Amino acid sequence: MKALISGAGIAGLAAAHRLAHHGWQVTVLDKAPGPRPQGFMIDFFGPGHDAARTMGLLPAIEQAGHRFRDAAFVDEHGRVRATAPFSAFAQATGGLISILRPDLEHVLRQALPETVELRYGARVTGARTAPDGAAARLHDGTDLEADLLIGADGIHSPVRRALFGDTPDHLRHLGFHTAAYTFHDPHVHEHVRDRFFLTDTTGAQMGLYGLGNGLIAAFIVFRTQDTHLPHDPRAALRSACSGLGWLVPRALRACPEPDRIYYDHVAQTHVPSWSSGRAVLVGDSAYAVSLLAGQGASLAVGGAYTLAEHLARAATPELGLAAYERAWRPVAEQRRRAALRTAHWFLPRSRTRLHARRLMLGLLALPGTGRLMTRMLTGKPAAHVPAAP
Repeated sequence: MKALISGAGIAGLAAAHRLAHHGWQVTVLDKAPGPRPQGFMIDFFGPGHDAARTMGLLPAIEQAGHRFRDAAFVDEHGRVRATAPFSAFAQATGGLISILRPDLEHVLRQALPETVELRYGARVTGARTAPDGAAARLHDGTDLEADLLIGADGIHSPVRRALFGDTPDHLRHLGFHTAAYTFHDPHVHEHVRDRFFLTDTTGAQMGLYGLGNGLIAAFIVFRTQDTHLPHDPRAALRSACSGLGWLVPRALRACPEPDRIYYDHVAQTHVPSWSSGRAVLVGDSAYAVSLLAGQGASLAVGGAYTLAEHLARAATPELGLAAYERAWRPVAEQRRRAALRTAHWFLPRSRTRLHARRLMLGLLALPGTGRLMTRMLTGKPAAHVPAAP
């Protein structure tokens, strides 16, 4: 059986790895000229963590990860207002790895069997299905045919649009923009070191991680009702974060060229069906839970693994696609609902909410309450991924 995968991100690479394990001939297509250097620091836990262990990838992911003592919330003068120990989250989630998104993709890419073809600079612009297969149309007009087409191409998925139309309800903006980039600054690194710092602010927030050798990973989220992406991401970030104080002005001055910034909406995807004939969606193209849920990468790996397992066990691809959606949709829906419930804690709208979050985080350190408070912030554990046959 032959599969085409649109998207060489986390979901696409994980699906390619597991399908190849089950004997599929796999080609992965991506519009970028090469692996993307931009991306967030990810807290990798939950079902993707379980799937990575089964796939034999967990040691490499752990090696590529970073260790942080805690998350510290600071005001505009750099005074710590609240802390949340990473150990509490790790214990409550059954294992947590902090890893940059490009590094997780690198681990997945390096683990691909030699039989997987990875083609960069191949932008998918359309898709169609037939009773015995599917096809992807590339930007140069070429049609590639296979037994199965997988759209793993993110929240702006061309495969989703081709299969289900460009319907506004499919992509629901949650009222935030977000960005991430890395920069070198020994002075900032001296302040951050082995901790994750977040500004304890309303309206906009910056997070800084120390990665070693003077390298810093910056993360930004801010409220906006604008559903269009800016032409100049740097200008948008500097405007949104101009009043945050502390080390933020220095980090903003170090903001790189736009092509080295990850910038996007905070949004969720809602699609009534994840498959049409011999084509299927996985990862953010089907069930983006948003930055607010904190498990997008985990759900991408777990969902891709679940898809491959059900395809391997089913009598026909169509039966496998239906079984995948029955098994995985409740998991994704649970995380989506949790994200909406906890949005007001992620970036409070008011000083009152800000003080309430400080009190909640303070409870993490108390005996007997840490696990409960962590579950309130991260949601209850998702269902386990299927066991390997």
